[in-house]
Parts: sequence; C-alpha cells; structure tokens
Amino acid sequence: MKFRIAFLTVCFVLAGLAVAYAADVNGKWVAQVPGRDGQTRETTFNFKVEAEKLTGTVSGRQGDTAFSDGKIKGDEISFTVTANFGGNEVKILYKGKVAGDEIKFTRNREGSDQPGQEFTAKRVK
Repeated sequence: MKFRIAFLTVCFVLAGLAVAYAADVNGKWVAQVPGRDGQTRETTFNFKVEAEKLTGTVSGRQGDTAFSDGKIKGDEISFTVTANFGGNEVKILYKGKVAGDEIKFTRNREGSDQPGQEFTAKRVK
C-alpha cells in the first residue's frame, strides 16, 4: 500500500512539473522576416512571460506594436499582432516552436487561405 501511495505521489509531481514547464522566451529576439516584395526585414520581438501568459512587442518599420492573446505552453508560443494597412485593420497570427535560442515561427493573416510565412527568430544575448 505504501508503495502505491509513493508511486502515485511521484506521478502527480511529475505531471505537475510537465504542466508548469514553459520555455524561457523572456527577453529580446531578432528575425529576418519575409516581406511582400520578396525582401526580408529585420523584426525584433520583446517577450515577457508570466505563467502561461505572454506579453510584449513586435518592432519593425512601423515602430513598436504591442501584441495580444499571447500564450506559451511548453515549447509552443502564439500571439496576435493587429496592424493597419491603408486604413484597413489586419490581424496577423504568429505561432512558434521554441528550441533553445531559436523560435521557428509561422505567421498568417487572420482569415486568409494563403500559406503562412515561415522564419526563425534568434535570442539576442
């Protein structure tokens, strides 16, 4: 009986650790992001993580833009950037997978059936 209780305790602790694990993405990240004209543009991401909530900004040609709906769970990251193009509001969805000092991202325009753009952000040390 004691063995069964000890085994269950260890299982619950390990399960709790797995749920609590979130990749450390706090800080500054830089990527060469594909643009509409085929050129890449340097984009800076500043992330702050609190539990599974992700906040921060994306910096590019139009300055700093705070993102919304930021989440991080394990090594999966996602957030939404709302941009204004010619008076039209556009939401861009970012999803990424963290691996050490790199995040492999895919970004799509909300509601678009176009394939997403892929790029890799690297941690600034």
